[in-house]
Amino acid sequence: MTSLKALLSIHDLLLALQGYPECGTAFDLASNPLLTTIAPVESAESGSLTFLEAGKSLALLENTQASAILLPLETKMQQLASDRGIAWIASAQPKLLFARAVSLFYQPQRPPLGIHPTAIVDPTAQVGEGVSIGAYVVIGPEAIIEDEVCLHPHVVIYGGAQIGKRSVIHAQAVIHERAILGSDCVIHSGAVIGSEGFGFVPSSQGWVKLDQAGYTVLEDRVEVGCNSAVDRPAMGETRLGQNTKIDNLVQIGHNCQLGQNCLMAGQSGLAGSVTLEENVILAGQAGIVNQIHIGKGTILSSRTVALKDVGAGQVVSGHPAQPHRQWLKIAAVYPHLPEMQRSLRLLQAQVQALEMQLAAYGSEPYQQTSDRS
Repeated sequence: MTSLKALLSIHDLLLALQGYPECGTAFDLASNPLLTTIAPVESAESGSLTFLEAGKSLALLENTQASAILLPLETKMQQLASDRGIAWIASAQPKLLFARAVSLFYQPQRPPLGIHPTAIVDPTAQVGEGVSIGAYVVIGPEAIIEDEVCLHPHVVIYGGAQIGKRSVIHAQAVIHERAILGSDCVIHSGAVIGSEGFGFVPSSQGWVKLDQAGYTVLEDRVEVGCNSAVDRPAMGETRLGQNTKIDNLVQIGHNCQLGQNCLMAGQSGLAGSVTLEENVILAGQAGIVNQIHIGKGTILSSRTVALKDVGAGQVVSGHPAQPHRQWLKIAAVYPHLPEMQRSLRLLQAQVQALEMQLAAYGSEPYQQTSDRS
Protein backbone atom coordinates (compact mmCIF):
# COMPACT_ATOMS: atom_id res chain seq x y z
CA MET A 1 0.00 0.00 0.00
CA THR A 2 1.41 3.37 -1.02
CA SER A 3 0.17 6.54 0.66
CA LEU A 4 -0.28 9.97 -0.80
CA LYS A 5 1.57 12.91 0.66
CA ALA A 6 -1.80 14.69 0.65
CA LEU A 7 -5.39 13.49 0.41
CA LEU A 8 -6.87 13.34 -3.08
CA SER A 9 -10.61 13.37 -3.68
CA ILE A 10 -12.25 11.35 -6.42
CA HIS A 11 -13.32 14.66 -7.97
CA ASP A 12 -9.69 15.80 -8.16
CA LEU A 13 -8.72 12.43 -9.60
CA LEU A 14 -11.36 12.75 -12.32
CA LEU A 15 -10.06 16.19 -13.25
CA ALA A 16 -6.50 14.82 -13.42
CA LEU A 17 -7.50 11.92 -15.68
CA GLN A 18 -9.87 13.67 -18.07
CA GLY A 19 -6.99 14.68 -20.33
CA TYR A 20 -6.44 11.06 -21.32
CA PRO A 21 -8.47 9.62 -24.23
CA GLU A 22 -9.20 6.36 -22.36
CA CYS A 23 -11.08 8.28 -19.64
CA GLY A 24 -14.78 8.01 -20.45
CA THR A 25 -17.51 10.56 -19.78
CA ALA A 26 -19.55 8.32 -17.46
CA PHE A 27 -18.88 8.53 -13.72
CA ASP A 28 -20.51 8.56 -10.31
CA LEU A 29 -18.51 10.41 -7.67
CA ALA A 30 -20.84 9.24 -4.87
CA SER A 31 -19.92 11.17 -1.71
CA ASN A 32 -16.62 12.33 -3.25
CA PRO A 33 -14.45 10.16 -0.96
CA LEU A 34 -10.87 11.03 -0.10
CA LEU A 35 -8.31 8.58 -1.43
CA THR A 36 -5.02 7.74 0.26
CA THR A 37 -3.92 4.42 -1.28
CA ILE A 38 -4.08 2.15 -4.30
CA ALA A 39 -4.81 -1.55 -3.89
CA PRO A 40 -5.97 -4.70 -5.73
CA VAL A 41 -9.73 -5.04 -5.84
CA GLU A 42 -9.66 -8.12 -3.58
CA SER A 43 -7.75 -6.43 -0.73
CA ALA A 44 -8.81 -2.80 -1.15
CA GLU A 45 -9.97 -1.02 2.00
CA SER A 46 -11.68 2.25 2.76
CA GLY A 47 -9.70 5.08 1.18
CA SER A 48 -8.37 2.86 -1.62
CA LEU A 49 -8.58 3.32 -5.36
CA THR A 50 -8.72 0.14 -7.45
CA PHE A 51 -9.82 -1.03 -10.91
CA LEU A 52 -11.77 -3.87 -12.49
CA GLU A 53 -11.45 -4.99 -16.11
CA ALA A 54 -14.22 -6.05 -18.48
CA GLY A 55 -15.44 -9.60 -18.11
CA LYS A 56 -14.43 -9.97 -14.47
CA SER A 57 -16.80 -11.47 -11.94
CA LEU A 58 -19.35 -9.18 -10.33
CA ALA A 59 -18.51 -10.91 -7.05
CA LEU A 60 -15.25 -8.97 -6.92
CA LEU A 61 -17.23 -5.75 -7.03
CA GLU A 62 -19.79 -7.05 -4.55
CA ASN A 63 -17.10 -7.78 -1.96
CA THR A 64 -14.54 -5.00 -2.41
CA GLN A 65 -14.17 -2.38 0.32
CA ALA A 66 -12.60 0.19 -2.01
CA SER A 67 -13.84 3.77 -1.83
CA ALA A 68 -13.40 4.32 -5.58
CA ILE A 69 -12.96 2.10 -8.60
CA LEU A 70 -12.15 2.48 -12.28
CA LEU A 71 -14.67 0.38 -14.22
CA PRO A 72 -15.16 -0.79 -17.81
CA LEU A 73 -18.05 0.42 -19.94
CA GLU A 74 -20.42 -2.18 -18.50
CA THR A 75 -23.70 -0.86 -17.11
CA LYS A 76 -24.20 -3.79 -14.69
CA MET A 77 -20.89 -3.08 -12.98
CA GLN A 78 -21.55 0.64 -12.89
CA GLN A 79 -25.01 0.16 -11.39
CA LEU A 80 -23.73 -2.26 -8.77
CA ALA A 81 -20.99 0.19 -7.75
CA SER A 82 -23.54 2.99 -7.44
CA ASP A 83 -25.88 0.79 -5.41
CA ARG A 84 -23.02 0.06 -3.01
CA GLY A 85 -22.07 3.72 -2.71
CA ILE A 86 -18.67 3.22 -4.38
CA ALA A 87 -17.45 6.14 -6.47
CA TRP A 88 -16.52 5.10 -10.01
CA ILE A 89 -15.13 6.40 -13.27
CA ALA A 90 -15.82 4.47 -16.48
CA SER A 91 -13.16 3.73 -19.06
CA ALA A 92 -12.78 1.67 -22.21
CA GLN A 93 -9.41 0.61 -20.75
CA PRO A 94 -9.65 0.72 -16.95
CA LYS A 95 -6.24 -0.86 -16.36
CA LEU A 96 -4.56 1.72 -18.59
CA LEU A 97 -6.41 4.51 -16.82
CA PHE A 98 -5.33 3.03 -13.48
CA ALA A 99 -1.72 3.12 -14.69
CA ARG A 100 -2.18 6.84 -15.32
CA ALA A 101 -3.60 7.31 -11.84
CA VAL A 102 -0.79 5.49 -10.02
CA SER A 103 1.63 8.37 -10.66
CA LEU A 104 -0.59 10.54 -8.45
CA PHE A 105 -0.13 8.11 -5.57
CA TYR A 106 3.47 7.07 -5.95
CA GLN A 107 6.67 8.94 -6.70
CA PRO A 108 9.83 6.83 -7.12
CA GLN A 109 12.72 7.53 -4.78
CA ARG A 110 15.60 9.54 -6.13
CA PRO A 111 18.72 11.12 -4.66
CA PRO A 112 18.48 14.79 -3.67
CA LEU A 113 19.19 17.40 -6.32
CA GLY A 114 22.85 18.06 -6.80
CA ILE A 115 26.00 15.97 -6.72
CA HIS A 116 26.75 13.84 -3.67
CA PRO A 117 30.17 14.63 -2.17
CA THR A 118 31.35 11.04 -2.65
CA ALA A 119 30.59 11.05 -6.39
CA ILE A 120 33.53 11.28 -8.78
CA VAL A 121 32.82 13.49 -11.80
CA ASP A 122 35.60 14.03 -14.32
CA PRO A 123 36.28 17.73 -14.89
CA THR A 124 35.69 17.33 -18.63
CA ALA A 125 32.22 15.79 -18.17
CA GLN A 126 29.22 17.98 -18.96
CA VAL A 127 26.53 17.97 -16.30
CA GLY A 128 23.21 19.72 -16.93
CA GLU A 129 20.77 21.53 -14.66
CA GLY A 130 18.55 19.88 -12.07
CA VAL A 131 20.45 16.61 -11.92
CA SER A 132 20.46 14.16 -9.01
CA ILE A 133 23.76 12.30 -8.68
CA GLY A 134 23.89 9.83 -5.79
CA ALA A 135 26.65 8.50 -3.59
CA TYR A 136 29.72 6.90 -5.19
CA VAL A 137 28.62 7.58 -8.75
CA VAL A 138 31.50 7.70 -11.24
CA ILE A 139 31.24 9.82 -14.40
CA GLY A 140 34.10 9.48 -16.89
CA PRO A 141 35.79 12.07 -19.10
CA GLU A 142 33.72 13.91 -21.70
CA ALA A 143 30.53 12.15 -20.66
CA ILE A 144 27.36 14.18 -21.16
CA ILE A 145 24.68 14.20 -18.48
CA GLU A 146 21.71 16.26 -19.66
CA ASP A 147 19.16 18.18 -17.58
CA GLU A 148 17.17 16.49 -14.80
CA VAL A 149 18.96 13.16 -15.11
CA CYS A 150 18.90 10.96 -11.99
CA LEU A 151 21.86 8.70 -11.23
CA HIS A 152 21.35 6.45 -8.23
CA PRO A 153 24.25 5.32 -5.98
CA HIS A 154 27.16 3.36 -7.50
CA VAL A 155 26.20 4.05 -11.11
CA VAL A 156 29.17 4.13 -13.50
CA ILE A 157 29.08 6.26 -16.65
CA TYR A 158 32.06 5.58 -18.90
CA GLY A 159 33.86 8.36 -20.72
CA GLY A 160 32.07 9.73 -23.77
CA ALA A 161 28.68 8.22 -22.90
CA GLN A 162 25.62 10.45 -23.19
CA ILE A 163 22.52 10.36 -20.97
CA GLY A 164 19.43 12.18 -22.26
CA LYS A 165 17.13 14.49 -20.33
CA ARG A 166 15.14 13.12 -17.39
CA SER A 167 16.60 9.64 -17.77
CA VAL A 168 16.95 7.55 -14.61
CA ILE A 169 19.83 5.13 -14.05
CA HIS A 170 19.34 2.88 -11.03
CA ALA A 171 21.94 1.65 -8.55
CA GLN A 172 24.94 -0.29 -9.89
CA ALA A 173 23.98 -0.03 -13.54
CA VAL A 174 26.84 0.62 -15.95
CA ILE A 175 26.77 2.72 -19.12
CA HIS A 176 29.83 2.00 -21.26
CA GLU A 177 31.65 4.21 -23.74
CA ARG A 178 29.97 4.94 -27.07
CA ALA A 179 26.53 4.57 -25.49
CA ILE A 180 23.92 7.21 -26.27
CA LEU A 181 20.68 7.27 -24.29
CA GLY A 182 17.74 9.43 -25.33
CA SER A 183 15.36 11.32 -23.09
CA ASP A 184 13.21 9.69 -20.40
CA CYS A 185 15.03 6.34 -20.49
CA VAL A 186 15.07 4.09 -17.42
CA ILE A 187 17.93 1.68 -16.77
CA HIS A 188 17.38 -0.62 -13.80
CA SER A 189 19.88 -1.98 -11.31
CA GLY A 190 22.66 -4.18 -12.61
CA ALA A 191 21.91 -3.54 -16.28
CA VAL A 192 24.85 -2.93 -18.61
CA ILE A 193 24.41 -0.75 -21.69
CA GLY A 194 27.09 -0.76 -24.36
CA SER A 195 29.13 -3.69 -23.06
CA GLU A 196 31.46 -5.32 -25.60
CA GLY A 197 29.76 -7.56 -28.11
CA PHE A 198 30.82 -11.19 -28.35
CA GLY A 199 33.28 -10.73 -31.20
CA PHE A 200 36.14 -13.18 -31.79
CA VAL A 201 37.78 -14.31 -35.03
CA PRO A 202 39.33 -17.80 -35.34
CA SER A 203 43.00 -18.09 -36.22
CA SER A 204 45.64 -20.80 -36.22
CA GLN A 205 46.71 -19.55 -32.78
CA GLY A 206 43.17 -19.50 -31.38
CA TRP A 207 40.51 -16.84 -31.03
CA VAL A 208 41.50 -13.25 -31.86
CA LYS A 209 39.46 -10.52 -30.22
CA LEU A 210 37.60 -8.16 -32.57
CA ASP A 211 37.45 -4.82 -30.79
CA GLN A 212 33.93 -3.46 -30.49
CA ALA A 213 34.26 0.09 -31.79
CA GLY A 214 30.62 0.79 -32.69
CA TYR A 215 27.83 2.55 -30.81
CA THR A 216 24.88 1.56 -28.64
CA VAL A 217 21.85 3.83 -29.06
CA LEU A 218 18.72 3.82 -26.93
CA GLU A 219 16.07 6.16 -28.28
CA ASP A 220 13.62 8.11 -26.10
CA ARG A 221 11.60 6.31 -23.41
CA VAL A 222 13.44 3.01 -23.63
CA GLU A 223 13.42 0.97 -20.41
CA VAL A 224 15.89 -1.82 -19.61
CA GLY A 225 15.33 -4.21 -16.69
CA CYS A 226 17.66 -5.48 -13.97
CA ASN A 227 20.75 -7.45 -15.00
CA SER A 228 20.07 -7.14 -18.71
CA ALA A 229 22.78 -6.43 -21.29
CA VAL A 230 22.71 -4.47 -24.55
CA ASP A 231 25.95 -5.10 -26.45
CA ARG A 232 28.11 -2.70 -28.44
CA PRO A 233 29.06 -3.80 -31.98
CA ALA A 234 32.42 -3.81 -33.73
CA MET A 235 31.06 -1.47 -36.40
CA GLY A 236 27.84 0.45 -36.86
CA GLU A 237 25.37 0.47 -34.00
CA THR A 238 23.04 -1.51 -31.80
CA ARG A 239 19.77 0.45 -31.63
CA LEU A 240 16.63 0.20 -29.52
CA GLY A 241 13.71 2.20 -30.90
CA GLN A 242 11.51 4.63 -29.01
CA ASN A 243 9.34 3.28 -26.20
CA THR A 244 10.83 -0.21 -26.36
CA LYS A 245 10.67 -2.06 -23.03
CA ILE A 246 13.17 -4.72 -21.93
CA ASP A 247 12.52 -6.96 -18.91
CA ASN A 248 15.05 -8.39 -16.44
CA LEU A 249 17.76 -10.86 -17.52
CA VAL A 250 17.53 -10.13 -21.22
CA GLN A 251 20.44 -10.36 -23.69
CA ILE A 252 20.56 -8.16 -26.79
CA GLY A 253 23.54 -8.96 -29.01
CA HIS A 254 25.69 -6.64 -31.08
CA ASN A 255 24.26 -4.86 -34.14
CA CYS A 256 20.65 -5.70 -33.22
CA GLN A 257 18.03 -3.26 -34.49
CA LEU A 258 14.80 -2.98 -32.53
CA GLY A 259 11.94 -0.84 -33.80
CA GLN A 260 9.58 1.29 -31.75
CA ASN A 261 7.37 -0.21 -29.04
CA CYS A 262 9.02 -3.63 -28.94
CA LEU A 263 8.77 -5.68 -25.76
CA MET A 264 11.08 -8.44 -24.53
CA ALA A 265 10.09 -10.44 -21.43
CA GLY A 266 12.48 -11.99 -18.91
CA GLN A 267 15.26 -14.33 -20.09
CA SER A 268 14.54 -13.75 -23.76
CA GLY A 269 17.53 -13.10 -25.96
CA LEU A 270 18.77 -11.94 -29.34
CA ALA A 271 21.94 -13.14 -31.00
CA GLY A 272 23.91 -10.71 -33.16
CA SER A 273 22.44 -8.64 -36.00
CA VAL A 274 18.79 -9.50 -35.30
CA THR A 275 16.17 -7.08 -36.58
CA LEU A 276 12.82 -6.62 -34.84
CA GLU A 277 10.40 -4.33 -36.61
CA GLU A 278 8.08 -2.18 -34.50
CA ASN A 279 5.63 -3.67 -31.98
CA VAL A 280 7.30 -7.09 -31.84
CA ILE A 281 6.80 -9.01 -28.57
CA LEU A 282 9.05 -11.76 -27.20
CA ALA A 283 7.60 -13.74 -24.30
CA GLY A 284 9.76 -15.26 -21.56
CA GLN A 285 12.81 -17.27 -22.68
CA ALA A 286 12.12 -16.73 -26.37
CA GLY A 287 15.26 -16.64 -28.48
CA ILE A 288 16.34 -15.55 -31.96
CA VAL A 289 19.50 -16.70 -33.73
CA ASN A 290 21.93 -14.57 -35.75
CA GLN A 291 20.76 -12.27 -38.55
CA ILE A 292 17.06 -13.13 -38.33
CA HIS A 293 14.39 -10.58 -39.30
CA ILE A 294 11.07 -10.47 -37.41
CA GLY A 295 8.23 -8.54 -39.02
CA LYS A 296 6.07 -5.82 -37.54
CA GLY A 297 3.65 -6.81 -34.79
CA THR A 298 4.75 -10.44 -34.57
CA ILE A 299 4.61 -12.30 -31.24
CA LEU A 300 6.97 -15.09 -30.15
CA SER A 301 5.39 -17.08 -27.34
CA SER A 302 7.30 -18.39 -24.33
CA ARG A 303 10.43 -20.49 -25.15
CA THR A 304 9.99 -20.04 -28.89
CA VAL A 305 13.21 -20.19 -30.93
CA ALA A 306 13.26 -18.43 -34.31
CA LEU A 307 15.74 -20.08 -36.70
CA LYS A 308 14.58 -18.22 -39.81
CA ASP A 309 12.83 -14.97 -40.71
CA VAL A 310 9.24 -14.50 -39.56
CA GLY A 311 6.85 -12.23 -41.43
CA ALA A 312 4.69 -9.46 -40.02
CA GLY A 313 1.64 -9.93 -37.82
CA GLN A 314 2.19 -13.57 -36.88
CA VAL A 315 2.02 -15.49 -33.61
CA VAL A 316 4.64 -18.23 -33.51
CA SER A 317 5.58 -20.90 -30.97
CA GLY A 318 7.90 -23.83 -30.47
CA HIS A 319 11.41 -24.86 -31.48
CA PRO A 320 11.77 -24.15 -34.31
CA ALA A 321 9.21 -21.35 -34.49
CA GLN A 322 6.02 -22.30 -36.33
CA PRO A 323 2.46 -20.95 -36.50
CA HIS A 324 0.95 -21.01 -33.03
CA ARG A 325 -2.14 -23.04 -34.01
CA GLN A 326 0.02 -25.72 -35.62
CA TRP A 327 2.21 -25.86 -32.52
CA LEU A 328 -0.88 -26.30 -30.33
CA LYS A 329 -1.89 -29.34 -32.39
CA ILE A 330 1.60 -30.79 -32.10
CA ALA A 331 1.70 -30.09 -28.37
CA ALA A 332 -1.61 -31.89 -27.93
CA VAL A 333 -0.07 -35.04 -29.45
CA TYR A 334 3.02 -35.12 -27.20
CA PRO A 335 1.34 -36.74 -24.14
CA HIS A 336 0.03 -39.55 -26.35
CA LEU A 337 3.35 -40.45 -28.00
CA PRO A 338 4.13 -43.42 -25.69
CA GLU A 339 0.66 -44.88 -26.31
CA MET A 340 1.00 -44.27 -30.05
CA GLN A 341 4.40 -45.95 -30.03
CA ARG A 342 2.97 -49.04 -28.33
CA SER A 343 0.13 -49.16 -30.86
CA LEU A 344 2.58 -48.84 -33.75
CA ARG A 345 4.75 -51.66 -32.43
CA LEU A 346 1.67 -53.86 -32.02
CA LEU A 347 0.58 -53.14 -35.60
CA GLN A 348 4.09 -53.85 -36.88
CA ALA A 349 4.09 -57.18 -35.03
CA GLN A 350 0.70 -58.08 -36.48
CA VAL A 351 1.79 -57.20 -40.03
CA GLN A 352 4.96 -59.24 -39.57
CA ALA A 353 2.92 -62.22 -38.35
CA LEU A 354 0.61 -61.99 -41.37
CA GLU A 355 3.55 -61.84 -43.75
CA MET A 356 5.06 -64.92 -42.12
CA GLN A 357 1.76 -66.80 -42.52
CA LEU A 358 1.54 -65.88 -46.19
CA ALA A 359 5.13 -66.92 -46.74
CA ALA A 360 4.39 -70.27 -45.11
CA TYR A 361 1.69 -70.92 -47.74
CA GLY A 362 4.10 -70.03 -50.52
CA SER A 363 2.40 -66.75 -51.35
CA GLU A 364 3.80 -63.26 -51.73
CA PRO A 365 2.31 -60.43 -49.65
CA TYR A 366 -0.76 -58.99 -51.33
CA GLN A 367 0.00 -56.16 -53.73
CA GLN A 368 -2.56 -53.94 -55.39
CA THR A 369 -2.43 -54.04 -59.21
CA SER A 370 -3.99 -52.03 -61.99
CA ASP A 371 -4.62 -55.18 -64.07
CA ARG A 372 -8.41 -55.24 -64.63
CA SER A 373 -8.47 -58.30 -66.90
